[in-house]
Amino acid sequence: MALRSTSSSVTFTRPFELKGIEVLQPAGTYEVDTEEEIVETLHRTVYVRVATFLIMRSAGMVRTATIDPKDLEAALARDLLPASEPPSPSGLPSTA
Repeated sequence: MALRSTSSSVTFTRPFELKGIEVLQPAGTYEVDTEEEIVETLHRTVYVRVATFLIMRSAGMVRTATIDPKDLEAALARDLLPASEPPSPSGLPSTA
């Protein structure tokens, strides 16, 4: 099984929570690594995501947590909400 790994970064302006991470994380910029399996067919090459990791660095320590990309998207959407606006049940900003 051949894998490719890509890295990106996300920035939170406020402390945030994600499923799979026990404690509230401080605002800041975090590295996100995504691993994808390369599936080659006769006509094309397809990449299938197999894991997404959030890299947390603090006090000289590095921790890695496996996360769901949809949970990360929802947390980033909540981070964009004005501080006084409560999040919607879906975790996405309201359009009203």
